[in-house]
Amino acid sequence: MPDDALIHDATAGIERLLEIMRRLRDPETGCPWDIEQDFASIAPYTIEEAYEVADAIERSDWTELEGELGDLLLQTVYHTQMGEEAGHFTFQSVVRAISDKMVARHPHVFGEDSRDKSAEDQTRDWERIKAAERAGKAQGGTLDGVAPNLPALLRALKLQKRAARVGFDWPDASHVIDKIREESAELVEARDTLGPDEIEEEFGDLLFVMANLGRHLGLDPEQALRRANAKFTRRFEGVEARLAAMGKTPAQSDLAEMDALWDAVKADEKAG
Repeated sequence: MPDDALIHDATAGIERLLEIMRRLRDPETGCPWDIEQDFASIAPYTIEEAYEVADAIERSDWTELEGELGDLLLQTVYHTQMGEEAGHFTFQSVVRAISDKMVARHPHVFGEDSRDKSAEDQTRDWERIKAAERAGKAQGGTLDGVAPNLPALLRALKLQKRAARVGFDWPDASHVIDKIREESAELVEARDTLGPDEIEEEFGDLLFVMANLGRHLGLDPEQALRRANAKFTRRFEGVEARLAAMGKTPAQSDLAEMDALWDAVKADEKAG
């Protein structure tokens, strides 16, 4: 019988969690669901947990953040356990690799470089070191290493930043706004004269340029859209609450009534 002492030792820290995952994945005595999982099946949960961490931070819910960080840590432990089973890597090798990377990327803290640099100087140093790392991986292209499976808006921003580092960028936001007008006109033309694939392409071009505008304005497009989503949710829930006070649901209302209620909710928010 396996020794459960470590499993039930609340003071054991990361070793306890690693042992729990080893037991869950044990082919003889583990959990059938956990045993069946692989990297691909767990990856969506990893992404979901990262977003839940971001959501807790957005809401300044520190108690929930503690739990969400634990859930995210579990994802790392899960992947490293599967990596160890397949002979790819271990939790300790993953920890060693990121520790080595952080030391190498901070010579002004852990090496001989001076700390007397601006944040901009340190950002340039960081990018220079990362470029050398990519070169060592035979990633010589400017856009190499930008993960294809990133959320599309985040990947657009990263691609644009990479291109900007080598001078492929508009000089200021006004040029980006001109491009937005151009792409908007092309989308309207595609809608009126072309098929679904062409319309989707033009729509994608417009989204890409909108992300670029956010970058030029010093904004995070993902964060801006998250805030817009939250605002829409809040205001629509306000519309539903006002309809409920009238004994109605959205399905029993119409656009004109809901639009008027939307304006009222919006006005109340601004007044408050």
